[in-house]
Amino acid sequence: MSVTDPLAALAAASLHRFDLPETAVSTLINVSENATYRVDDAKSGRRWALRIHRPGYHSPTAIASELAWAKGVRDAGAALTPVALAGRDGGLLQTVSHVSVKQPRIAVLSAWETGVEPAIDDLALYGQLGAMAARMHAHVGRWSRPVWFDRHSWDFETTLGATPHWGSWRDGMGMTPGIATIFEHTVHLIRDRLERFGKGPERFGLVHGDMRHANLLVDGPAIKLLDFDDSGYSWFLYDCATTVSFFEHQPEVPACLDAWVEGYRRVHPLSATDQAEIPTFVLLRRLLLVAWIGSHSDTELAQSMGVQYTADTVRLCEDYLSTMAN
Repeated sequence: MSVTDPLAALAAASLHRFDLPETAVSTLINVSENATYRVDDAKSGRRWALRIHRPGYHSPTAIASELAWAKGVRDAGAALTPVALAGRDGGLLQTVSHVSVKQPRIAVLSAWETGVEPAIDDLALYGQLGAMAARMHAHVGRWSRPVWFDRHSWDFETTLGATPHWGSWRDGMGMTPGIATIFEHTVHLIRDRLERFGKGPERFGLVHGDMRHANLLVDGPAIKLLDFDDSGYSWFLYDCATTVSFFEHQPEVPACLDAWVEGYRRVHPLSATDQAEIPTFVLLRRLLLVAWIGSHSDTELAQSMGVQYTADTVRLCEDYLSTMAN
């Protein structure tokens, strides 16, 4: 039996908590931090998305906070986001148990979003993502969040420092003493530069935290932003870095980042000083993903990246150390 089979039973059981047809069935489409299912009703042709949250990562309050901000962003017109649907009891979060799963899980059902994942080399897309991020960051300053709002912080200590959410970069796949030394020098430089950059309200606030292609859908002229599971408090420029996640070493990346900046500036100012710090956030994200791959080695995405991702990070670190050390 695969590790996802017990979750399949839990997903099937959770469908009864929502106002869905009895003929609806769930099919696994992705496992990352959580398990995401497509729910189909062949009789009506309707479709939904079901997320089964993994235990121990986000509290019920944090998950409710994620949904609240996604709705706030959508209501403000800053971005198109999924619409969460209430269960039969009126709650967006449904705690579900099944004999095949040791711990109860939280299930969230959303309306199905149409569209296709964009190409990674579409420069126009990065301009649109920059403008979207700028609208979302401006929204943060205006939004009256609930008093119970609670999300992770993605600062240095919780990414590459002493208390990392996704484990240590030292545990990345294919790590060697030589690679670890280069990474350590890079981490120290990132820390020093971020300390100088600071956490002023114009630079640090609530971010989506995962604006990569797998979390985007292009539906005609519209771009839809999915998966607020990593949303939290970080530097606003971290959202820029996440748009090139997992291919930061590819030659098209500088042009993609320039397009993002151009799009951002169409909506909100971005100083030359801030733009110059984008390489720091790209390396922070890259090393954070090295850690994520190491701590999530059982996932298909981590296995597809593997040792090569760590090896390809070395050149990025060397370039960063040679250009940003001052």
